[in-house]
Amino acid sequence: MNKVGTGTRVLNFLADTAVIFLISYITAKINQWYVMYYHIHYYRFAWFFFGILFFYYLFFESIFARTPGKWLSISKVADEKGNKPGFIAILIRSLTRLILIDMFFIPFLDKTLHDYFSKTEVVEA
Repeated sequence: MNKVGTGTRVLNFLADTAVIFLISYITAKINQWYVMYYHIHYYRFAWFFFGILFFYYLFFESIFARTPGKWLSISKVADEKGNKPGFIAILIRSLTRLILIDMFFIPFLDKTLHDYFSKTEVVEA
């Protein structure tokens, strides 16, 4: 079980964030259309972005143990023993991602906050 390096994690982050942003942008534009024509409640882009971010990671990591960004870099999420993490660990991991200071804990914990709380690692597939 080889942990991936920082470069691989940055590639994962950039690829996944691009996909999440695209989905969020399209969803926000559809919401704006409904607001204009049907006068429903308007939601800011951040609500779409963070909601989709949570469900994106929860869906892909709980089912496949990897996201499209991790498929791109040939890596996956594993628990401390190298197995696929359970749903609760993935739920904790996805919720912790919503904390915007998550990545700034790397110098102190030698891992991101979502890895620390969920007791998972990103490893080579």
